[in-house]
Amino acid sequence: MHLQIDQPFNLAESLESGQAHRWRRLEDAWFSGVLGDRLLHLRQTPDGLEYRESTLNGSPGSGETESLLRAYFRLDDDIAGIYDEICRDRRVAAMVARYPGLRILRQEPWECTVAFICSATSNIPRIHQNMESMAQALGRPLELGGEVRHTFPSPSQLASAGETALRDLGLGFRAPYVISAAHQVADGTLDLNQLIRLPYPQTKARLMDCYGIGAKIADCIAVFSLEKLEAFPVDVWVRRALAEWYFPMQKKPPDRAMVEWAQSYFGRYAGYSQQYLFHGRRMQK
Repeated sequence: MHLQIDQPFNLAESLESGQAHRWRRLEDAWFSGVLGDRLLHLRQTPDGLEYRESTLNGSPGSGETESLLRAYFRLDDDIAGIYDEICRDRRVAAMVARYPGLRILRQEPWECTVAFICSATSNIPRIHQNMESMAQALGRPLELGGEVRHTFPSPSQLASAGETALRDLGLGFRAPYVISAAHQVADGTLDLNQLIRLPYPQTKARLMDCYGIGAKIADCIAVFSLEKLEAFPVDVWVRRALAEWYFPMQKKPPDRAMVEWAQSYFGRYAGYSQQYLFHGRRMQK
């Protein structure tokens, strides 16, 4: 099956830019990942995406999958307008020219929340491993082309598994943070879908009320799953990018000051600017 895309789009850069943590490369430029109840194999073509799928009910629906992919890759964004705004900065413009078609992903809020809780003092390969371990242990199996992957466990499944089980799966000190969030989402105390409708400051504050979620993790959840494109997560790579490219020969500002400066400087699409700076600086290593 094929999805036609008539705008800047780069599958590999989008999937491997540190936003999502359950995609893996296969042979012949295919990528494998699980979105909801679907195991998908994706490959870029000159005019869009080729895809194969398997679902829990065994009945693929091309219309539903096409809508899912369009939403996931934010193909409803006015990417030309976004580029016009963020490319007013020469550094971001250089990264857009180097990585054209890198898209922010619109992820499922619960899975995204867990992924970035797992990002605390971690690295991308370890986050991948943590997410896959939870899915394999607690999710439901999907098979496509001889490959078996698993759905991501629900909040109630993770809450029922308990802290010890998650520690055994390699989450370490992050396990109680995930369990706390799982209980809050399962019992309705934390309504992630409601946060989509709230203004960014309220969304960030509510996320930071959760055990183990600080400012950076809250901003990652906000920009990658809660429609807050003004959010500007500051991690080690963004901190280095800002210090080297925007504040050279100066004492490094605290993270909060960097966020406030970036949101004022980059504006309503600060999250897009952040992703290009993050990816560009990380690739320089």
